[in-house]
Amino acid sequence: MDLDELLKVRALYDAELREGAQPDSARARVERAGRVVRQSVPGLGWNCVLWSDLDEENADAEIAAQVAFFAGRGCPEFEWKLYDYDGPADLGERLRVAGFVPEPPETLMAGRAAELARLPVEPPEGITLRVVTDEAGVDLMMEVHAAAFGTERPRIREHLLDQLLNEPERIAAVLAMAGDTPVSAARMEMRPGTGFAGLWGGGTIPQWRGRGIYRLLVAHRARLAAERGIPYLQVDASDDSRPILERLGFGVLGVTVPYLWTAAGAS
Repeated sequence: MDLDELLKVRALYDAELREGAQPDSARARVERAGRVVRQSVPGLGWNCVLWSDLDEENADAEIAAQVAFFAGRGCPEFEWKLYDYDGPADLGERLRVAGFVPEPPETLMAGRAAELARLPVEPPEGITLRVVTDEAGVDLMMEVHAAAFGTERPRIREHLLDQLLNEPERIAAVLAMAGDTPVSAARMEMRPGTGFAGLWGGGTIPQWRGRGIYRLLVAHRARLAAERGIPYLQVDASDDSRPILERLGFGVLGVTVPYLWTAAGAS
Protein backbone atom coordinates (compact mmCIF):
# COMPACT_ATOMS: atom_id res chain seq x y z
CA MET A 1 0.00 0.00 0.00
CA ASP A 2 1.25 3.48 -0.84
CA LEU A 3 1.10 6.38 1.60
CA ASP A 4 -2.28 7.66 0.41
CA GLU A 5 -3.88 4.25 0.89
CA LEU A 6 -2.24 3.78 4.28
CA LEU A 7 -3.67 7.10 5.46
CA LYS A 8 -7.14 6.13 4.20
CA VAL A 9 -6.91 2.75 5.93
CA ARG A 10 -5.79 4.44 9.16
CA ALA A 11 -8.73 6.85 9.01
CA LEU A 12 -11.08 3.91 8.49
CA TYR A 13 -9.46 2.04 11.38
CA ASP A 14 -9.91 5.03 13.70
CA ALA A 15 -13.53 5.52 12.63
CA GLU A 16 -14.58 1.87 12.91
CA LEU A 17 -12.42 0.33 15.64
CA ARG A 18 -11.66 3.30 17.88
CA GLU A 19 -14.23 6.10 17.73
CA GLY A 20 -16.93 3.71 16.52
CA ALA A 21 -15.73 0.72 18.55
CA GLN A 22 -17.98 -2.20 19.39
CA PRO A 23 -17.74 -4.07 22.72
CA ASP A 24 -15.18 -6.87 22.53
CA SER A 25 -17.43 -9.28 24.46
CA ALA A 26 -21.06 -9.78 25.37
CA ARG A 27 -20.35 -8.47 28.89
CA ALA A 28 -18.56 -5.29 27.82
CA ARG A 29 -19.98 -1.80 27.35
CA VAL A 30 -18.57 0.85 25.01
CA GLU A 31 -19.63 4.45 25.44
CA ARG A 32 -18.61 7.94 24.47
CA ALA A 33 -17.93 10.05 27.55
CA GLY A 34 -16.89 13.62 27.01
CA ARG A 35 -14.09 13.56 24.47
CA VAL A 36 -13.15 9.91 24.81
CA VAL A 37 -14.55 6.50 23.86
CA ARG A 38 -14.06 3.89 26.55
CA GLN A 39 -14.86 0.25 27.24
CA SER A 40 -15.80 -1.04 30.67
CA VAL A 41 -16.39 -4.65 31.60
CA PRO A 42 -16.76 -6.55 34.87
CA GLY A 43 -14.41 -9.27 36.06
CA LEU A 44 -11.23 -9.87 34.10
CA GLY A 45 -12.32 -7.96 31.00
CA TRP A 46 -10.34 -5.27 29.19
CA ASN A 47 -11.12 -1.84 30.65
CA CYS A 48 -9.69 0.84 28.41
CA VAL A 49 -9.81 4.19 26.68
CA LEU A 50 -9.93 3.42 22.96
CA TRP A 51 -10.09 6.86 21.35
CA SER A 52 -9.77 10.48 22.34
CA ASP A 53 -10.03 13.92 20.79
CA LEU A 54 -8.06 16.11 23.18
CA ASP A 55 -6.06 19.32 23.16
CA GLU A 56 -3.78 21.17 25.57
CA GLU A 57 -6.72 22.82 27.33
CA ASN A 58 -8.89 19.78 28.07
CA ALA A 59 -6.48 16.81 28.19
CA ASP A 60 -5.68 16.86 31.90
CA ALA A 61 -9.32 17.17 32.92
CA GLU A 62 -10.35 14.29 30.64
CA ILE A 63 -7.54 12.09 31.97
CA ALA A 64 -8.64 12.82 35.54
CA ALA A 65 -12.27 12.06 34.63
CA GLN A 66 -11.35 8.62 33.25
CA VAL A 67 -9.23 7.78 36.29
CA ALA A 68 -12.14 8.76 38.53
CA PHE A 69 -14.58 6.68 36.47
CA PHE A 70 -12.58 3.44 36.46
CA ALA A 71 -11.37 3.84 40.04
CA GLY A 72 -14.95 4.46 41.10
CA ARG A 73 -15.94 1.14 39.54
CA GLY A 74 -13.30 -0.62 41.60
CA CYS A 75 -11.23 -1.58 38.55
CA PRO A 76 -7.76 -2.76 39.60
CA GLU A 77 -6.38 -1.42 36.32
CA PHE A 78 -7.30 0.11 32.98
CA GLU A 79 -5.44 0.95 29.82
CA TRP A 80 -5.25 4.16 27.81
CA LYS A 81 -4.36 3.02 24.31
CA LEU A 82 -2.35 5.92 22.91
CA TYR A 83 -1.42 6.27 19.23
CA ASP A 84 1.48 8.41 18.09
CA TYR A 85 -0.81 10.59 15.98
CA ASP A 86 -3.22 11.34 18.87
CA GLY A 87 -3.28 14.87 20.26
CA PRO A 88 -2.06 16.75 22.06
CA ALA A 89 1.56 15.97 21.21
CA ASP A 90 2.49 15.58 24.89
CA LEU A 91 -0.43 13.30 25.80
CA GLY A 92 1.93 10.49 26.79
CA GLU A 93 3.74 12.72 29.26
CA ARG A 94 0.44 13.94 30.69
CA LEU A 95 -0.60 10.31 31.23
CA ARG A 96 2.67 9.58 33.04
CA VAL A 97 2.14 12.58 35.32
CA ALA A 98 -1.35 11.21 36.08
CA GLY A 99 0.14 7.89 37.23
CA PHE A 100 0.02 5.81 34.06
CA VAL A 101 2.95 3.55 33.20
CA PRO A 102 3.82 2.96 29.52
CA GLU A 103 4.24 -0.59 28.28
CA PRO A 104 6.42 -1.48 25.28
CA PRO A 105 5.32 0.19 22.03
CA GLU A 106 3.73 -1.80 19.23
CA THR A 107 3.48 -0.99 15.54
CA LEU A 108 -0.04 -0.69 14.14
CA MET A 109 0.01 -2.51 10.80
CA ALA A 110 -2.53 -3.44 8.14
CA GLY A 111 -2.56 -5.63 5.05
CA ARG A 112 -5.03 -6.58 2.32
CA ALA A 113 -6.66 -9.87 3.28
CA ALA A 114 -7.22 -11.04 -0.29
CA GLU A 115 -3.53 -10.64 -1.16
CA LEU A 116 -2.32 -12.28 2.04
CA ALA A 117 -4.72 -15.17 1.47
CA ARG A 118 -2.76 -16.03 -1.68
CA LEU A 119 0.55 -16.50 0.13
CA PRO A 120 2.17 -19.77 -0.98
CA VAL A 121 2.52 -21.37 2.43
CA GLU A 122 2.85 -25.04 3.29
CA PRO A 123 2.94 -26.28 6.90
CA PRO A 124 6.47 -27.09 8.11
CA GLU A 125 7.19 -30.79 8.31
CA GLY A 126 5.44 -32.37 11.28
CA ILE A 127 3.02 -29.44 11.82
CA THR A 128 -0.75 -29.60 11.53
CA LEU A 129 -3.38 -26.99 12.34
CA ARG A 130 -6.12 -27.54 14.92
CA VAL A 131 -9.13 -25.25 15.11
CA VAL A 132 -10.01 -24.23 18.68
CA THR A 133 -13.68 -24.54 19.56
CA ASP A 134 -13.79 -25.47 23.25
CA GLU A 135 -12.24 -25.00 26.68
CA ALA A 136 -9.68 -27.74 26.14
CA GLY A 137 -8.38 -25.94 23.06
CA VAL A 138 -8.27 -22.61 24.90
CA ASP A 139 -6.22 -24.21 27.67
CA LEU A 140 -3.73 -25.44 25.07
CA MET A 141 -3.52 -21.90 23.70
CA MET A 142 -2.77 -20.59 27.19
CA GLU A 143 -0.09 -23.27 27.57
CA VAL A 144 1.58 -22.01 24.39
CA HIS A 145 1.19 -18.37 25.47
CA ALA A 146 2.95 -19.02 28.77
CA ALA A 147 5.82 -20.87 27.05
CA ALA A 148 6.17 -18.31 24.23
CA PHE A 149 5.84 -15.07 26.20
CA GLY A 150 6.67 -16.14 29.75
CA THR A 151 3.46 -14.74 31.20
CA GLU A 152 0.10 -16.03 32.37
CA ARG A 153 -2.89 -14.15 30.95
CA PRO A 154 -6.11 -15.21 32.72
CA ARG A 155 -7.94 -12.25 31.15
CA ILE A 156 -7.25 -13.59 27.65
CA ARG A 157 -8.45 -17.06 28.67
CA GLU A 158 -11.72 -15.65 30.01
CA HIS A 159 -12.14 -13.49 26.91
CA LEU A 160 -11.66 -16.44 24.55
CA LEU A 161 -14.07 -18.65 26.46
CA ASP A 162 -16.66 -15.86 26.51
CA GLN A 163 -16.40 -15.34 22.76
CA LEU A 164 -16.53 -19.04 21.90
CA LEU A 165 -19.64 -19.42 24.06
CA ASN A 166 -21.53 -16.23 23.22
CA GLU A 167 -20.20 -14.90 19.90
CA PRO A 168 -18.39 -17.72 18.06
CA GLU A 169 -18.90 -15.99 14.71
CA ARG A 170 -16.57 -13.18 15.83
CA ILE A 171 -13.51 -15.30 16.55
CA ALA A 172 -11.30 -17.82 14.78
CA ALA A 173 -8.69 -19.48 17.01
CA VAL A 174 -6.09 -21.99 15.86
CA LEU A 175 -3.23 -24.08 17.19
CA ALA A 176 -0.17 -25.35 15.37
CA MET A 177 0.45 -28.87 16.61
CA ALA A 178 3.57 -31.05 16.48
CA GLY A 179 1.86 -34.37 16.99
CA ASP A 180 -0.04 -33.96 20.26
CA THR A 181 2.08 -31.00 21.39
CA PRO A 182 0.88 -27.41 20.81
CA VAL A 183 3.78 -25.26 19.58
CA SER A 184 2.06 -22.06 18.41
CA ALA A 185 -1.31 -20.38 18.87
CA ALA A 186 -3.14 -17.48 17.30
CA ARG A 187 -6.59 -15.97 16.96
CA MET A 188 -8.48 -13.57 14.72
CA GLU A 189 -11.22 -11.30 16.01
CA MET A 190 -13.86 -9.85 13.69
CA ARG A 191 -16.30 -7.01 14.23
CA PRO A 192 -19.54 -7.16 12.20
CA GLY A 193 -19.94 -4.29 9.78
CA THR A 194 -16.28 -3.23 9.83
CA GLY A 195 -13.53 -3.61 7.26
CA PHE A 196 -11.02 -5.19 9.64
CA ALA A 197 -10.12 -8.48 11.23
CA GLY A 198 -7.62 -8.24 14.08
CA LEU A 199 -4.78 -10.74 14.35
CA TRP A 200 -3.71 -11.55 17.91
CA GLY A 201 -1.33 -14.01 19.53
CA GLY A 202 0.91 -15.80 17.06
CA GLY A 203 3.28 -16.86 19.82
CA THR A 204 5.53 -19.83 19.06
CA ILE A 205 7.50 -21.77 21.66
CA PRO A 206 11.26 -21.06 21.35
CA GLN A 207 12.41 -24.41 19.93
CA TRP A 208 9.95 -24.14 17.02
CA ARG A 209 10.73 -20.56 15.96
CA GLY A 210 12.26 -19.74 12.60
CA ARG A 211 10.44 -22.53 10.72
CA GLY A 212 7.64 -20.51 9.12
CA ILE A 213 4.87 -21.25 11.62
CA TYR A 214 4.08 -17.58 12.27
CA ARG A 215 3.77 -16.99 8.52
CA LEU A 216 1.55 -20.08 8.24
CA LEU A 217 -0.86 -18.80 10.90
CA VAL A 218 -1.06 -15.36 9.25
CA ALA A 219 -1.91 -16.93 5.90
CA HIS A 220 -4.47 -19.27 7.48
CA ARG A 221 -6.32 -16.40 9.11
CA ALA A 222 -6.06 -14.26 5.97
CA ARG A 223 -7.87 -16.97 4.02
CA LEU A 224 -10.67 -17.03 6.57
CA ALA A 225 -10.99 -13.23 6.45
CA ALA A 226 -11.00 -13.17 2.65
CA GLU A 227 -13.70 -15.85 2.55
CA ARG A 228 -15.86 -13.60 4.74
CA GLY A 229 -15.26 -10.57 2.54
CA ILE A 230 -13.19 -8.67 5.12
CA PRO A 231 -10.81 -6.39 3.21
CA TYR A 232 -8.08 -5.71 5.80
CA LEU A 233 -6.11 -7.50 8.48
CA GLN A 234 -4.85 -5.42 11.40
CA VAL A 235 -2.02 -6.24 13.81
CA ASP A 236 -0.45 -4.55 16.84
CA ALA A 237 3.00 -5.89 16.04
CA SER A 238 5.91 -6.45 18.39
CA ASP A 239 9.44 -5.60 17.28
CA ASP A 240 9.95 -9.31 16.51
CA SER A 241 6.81 -9.57 14.38
CA ARG A 242 7.06 -6.30 12.45
CA PRO A 243 9.80 -7.33 9.98
CA ILE A 244 8.02 -10.60 9.20
CA LEU A 245 4.76 -8.79 8.55
CA GLU A 246 6.44 -6.18 6.38
CA ARG A 247 7.93 -8.93 4.23
CA LEU A 248 4.45 -10.43 3.87
CA GLY A 249 3.02 -7.13 2.64
CA PHE A 250 1.71 -5.31 5.72
CA GLY A 251 2.10 -1.54 5.91
CA VAL A 252 2.66 0.70 8.93
CA LEU A 253 -0.24 2.87 10.10
CA GLY A 254 1.38 4.19 13.28
CA VAL A 255 2.77 3.25 16.67
CA THR A 256 0.63 2.51 19.71
CA VAL A 257 1.71 2.50 23.35
CA PRO A 258 -0.53 1.02 26.06
CA TYR A 259 -0.47 3.27 29.13
CA LEU A 260 -1.55 1.32 32.20
CA TRP A 261 -3.13 2.81 35.32
CA THR A 262 -3.33 0.56 38.37
CA ALA A 263 -5.11 1.10 41.64
CA ALA A 264 -2.03 -0.17 43.44
CA GLY A 265 0.14 2.39 41.71
CA ALA A 266 -2.25 5.19 42.59
CA SER A 267 -2.40 4.36 46.28
